[in-house]
Amino acid sequence: MLSVQHIHPVLVHFPIVFFITLAVVDLVAAARGRVITGRGALGNLSVGLALAAGAFAVAAYFFGDMALEFAESGGFHSDIAETHEGLGETVAVAFAIWALIRLGLWWRDLRLAGSGAFVVALVEVAGAALVVVTAYYGGQLVYDLGVNVAHAAG
Repeated sequence: MLSVQHIHPVLVHFPIVFFITLAVVDLVAAARGRVITGRGALGNLSVGLALAAGAFAVAAYFFGDMALEFAESGGFHSDIAETHEGLGETVAVAFAIWALIRLGLWWRDLRLAGSGAFVVALVEVAGAALVVVTAYYGGQLVYDLGVNVAHAAG
């Protein structure tokens, strides 16, 4: 059975992929002059990606907090973990808020193209950069420090 401290690494890949995909889709569509919000096919895809990224980011944050508590109960402590936790909280809040904003745009069927679409896409590119930085620190925890990882017998 999957231990609670191992759920975070499973979940965390979803908001990374969903938000980077959202940023790329909307940036390419905005560059091509397409409407990226509203209830069209592209707007439906984008709001779905934003909602999925937001939901998985919040879930990953909560399970990451549990994983950190598990590691700390075993004596682990690191400034890298604190940085990763703070960034993870920021990502979870930002992605949840962005999901609600995108849902509102979709719900009201507000259609953004041109400079409005570029602003939306640039916000998403910034969010993608934030999640990549957060993932970098998470990678350090696992690959450099071996947090919550069983070491293979040599």
